[in-house]
Amino acid sequence: MNPIFSRNIDIDKIAFLNWRIKENNDILNLLNLADGFLLSSIELARHCLADNEHKIADILIFPILANANHGIELYLKAINWTLNEIMNSDLRIEGKHNIKQIFETVRAKVKIYNGQITTKGFNDATKELWAYITELFDKVNATTKDDRMDFPRYPFSNSYENHFYVSAIGNVEIDLENFVSRFEIIRENLENLSDFLYYQELNHDW
Repeated sequence: MNPIFSRNIDIDKIAFLNWRIKENNDILNLLNLADGFLLSSIELARHCLADNEHKIADILIFPILANANHGIELYLKAINWTLNEIMNSDLRIEGKHNIKQIFETVRAKVKIYNGQITTKGFNDATKELWAYITELFDKVNATTKDDRMDFPRYPFSNSYENHFYVSAIGNVEIDLENFVSRFEIIRENLENLSDFLYYQELNHDW
């Protein structure tokens, strides 16, 4: 039995963990992982749209949402860290998994970093993202102390309370076509925003 961490004779059948990862470049590494999680979410949703004859979307929706939320988390943390470096702060990653809280932290820092991205520009670029976060937190019944961000990874919370879809009366549905189109916009805007801050404002080389 070949080990999973091994080489295939066909280079196109190998995934390299470190080709896009650089030592001593934490922010860029975060951005690469963020894009991987978001892209995998979109690609899984596209797969379901192409062939859902056996209703595989009903089970793949959990990693789709988990990857989408984690990708957002990593993008926001990387943007936050970049802003900290631009403003000569020693802070790095801030927050845990609450993407609403992390988003609001980033938006507050955009107001004070005094660079080329205005608050209005940031709000415009993240309009789709903020709409998703707002909808998500309303849906999962999140509170300040319990963000419920583990809902796609576990059917219950740390206190074994069922997540919103478990005890729901009636179907809890997600429009996959809408998901793909919306998240393509979210991914593109997060990538553009993070690239500008990292490569232009922070003056890192491509």
